[in-house]
Amino acid sequence: MARLDFLNSWISLLSFKMSYRRRDHKSEVSRSSTFPTLGTDEESESDEALDSFSTHPNNYIPRNASCPVTLRANKSNSTLNSSKDGRLSRASYRQSLLEVGYGRSETYVKLEKLGEGTYATVYKGRSRLTETLVALKEVRLEHEEGAPCTAIREVSLLKGLRHANIVTLHDVVHTKTSLTLVFEYLDEDLKHYMDTCGGILSIENVKLFLFQILRGLAYCHERRILHRDLKPQNLLINTRGELKIADFGLARAKSVPSKTYSNEVVTLWYRPPNVLLGSTQYSTPMDIWSVGCIFCEMSSGRPLFPGSTVKDQLRRISRTLGVPADGSWPKLSSHEEEVITRRFYRRAPEQLVSRALRLDSEGIDLLAGLLKYDVKTRLSAKNAMQHNYLKKYWEATKELPETSSIFTIPWVQLSKNPGYRTGVTNAKG
Repeated sequence: MARLDFLNSWISLLSFKMSYRRRDHKSEVSRSSTFPTLGTDEESESDEALDSFSTHPNNYIPRNASCPVTLRANKSNSTLNSSKDGRLSRASYRQSLLEVGYGRSETYVKLEKLGEGTYATVYKGRSRLTETLVALKEVRLEHEEGAPCTAIREVSLLKGLRHANIVTLHDVVHTKTSLTLVFEYLDEDLKHYMDTCGGILSIENVKLFLFQILRGLAYCHERRILHRDLKPQNLLINTRGELKIADFGLARAKSVPSKTYSNEVVTLWYRPPNVLLGSTQYSTPMDIWSVGCIFCEMSSGRPLFPGSTVKDQLRRISRTLGVPADGSWPKLSSHEEEVITRRFYRRAPEQLVSRALRLDSEGIDLLAGLLKYDVKTRLSAKNAMQHNYLKKYWEATKELPETSSIFTIPWVQLSKNPGYRTGVTNAKG
C-alpha cells in the first residue's frame, strides 16, 4: 500500500512539473513540457528551470499551444507571488497552472466515445482553453491498485519525447476515480485508413507513411526507448497525411537497468520470431520487425503473418522466410533448439515478392532488410530511412528539425489512393 500511495502522490504532481527553455532573448519560451521520472533527478532539474522562468504582463494563451502553454503572470494579480526580479516562485507557478485550467477535468469537454480497452476509454474532446480538439484517454483507477503501470510508463516516457512523428501529450488530469491523459487529436489510425482505401494504397503514400514511421522510431531508438507494440492501430494519421506513433503503454526505456524483459509484448501478427520463441533479451530490432510487417501490409492490403497462435505464427513466418540459418540466433539451449526444429517448416521459402507484388526490387530489398532473422544484420530505423527506396525523403529531411513535419517540404503531399472510396476525404489528388 505504501508503494501505491507513493505512485498516486507522484501522479498528482505530473501536471505541475514542467521545464522550459528560452529559444533566444526575443522569441517566445519553448512550450515543451516535462514531468519527473521515478528514480531520476528530473524533478530537481525542473525546479531549477522554474526558478529561472521569467514573467510577462500578459496571460495570452495561443490557440495552437501545447498544454500547458507558457504561462505568464500578471503583476497585478495578488495571488501570484513573484520575487523582486519578477520571477515566479515554484508554488506560484504551480498555482497559476491550476488557475488557468490545466490539470482540471472541467477544462476538457467530451464530445464522443472513440474506443474502450481493458483499462482505459478514449474520447474525442475539446479544450476550453484553446478551443481545439483533443483526445482524452481516461484510465480507470482501482481503489486497491491505483494507476496501472502502463499509464505511468506512458506518461513518464512521452514527457521527454518531442517529435513531429510522435503523438504529443498535452496535459494530465488526476481525480479520485480516473487519470486522464490529454493528447493531440488525429483523425484516424492507419488500420482504418487502409480499410477506407479498400486496402489499396498509392505506393507513394506507402513510402511516405513508412518514412514517417521510421523517422519517429529512429528518434525513440536514439534515446534507447523501445515501443514494443507497433501495429497499424497504434499509428495515427490526420487529413494532411501526417503520421504519428502513439500508445506507449508497453514502451520501455532500454537505459533502465533490467537483465531481461517480458516476452508478452507486441501484438502476435507483428511479433518477431525470437520473442515468439520466448526470448526476453531483445532491443531495438524487435520494433524494426514490426515495421517490416506493417510495410508489407500497406503495400499488399493484407497482414503479412496473420497467425492465430504462436505456433501458427512461427509456421507462417517460416513458410515465407524459410528456416533460420545457423548463426541467425543467439546461443540457444538444447530445449530451445528442439522447439525451433518442431515449430518451423523444413521447406524452401517463398519469394518475398509473392507477398508484396506491388513493390519494386528496391522495395523488396528494403522489406528483406527489415525482416532479417538475425537481429545483428536487421536494418536499423536510421539505415532504413537512407535506403534507396526512401532516398528522396531522406535527402529532403536531413536538415529538417525533429519537431517539423515532413509536409513542410513544398513538394511532399498525400497522393490519391487507387482504392479510394467516394465520400472519404483522406487523400489529396
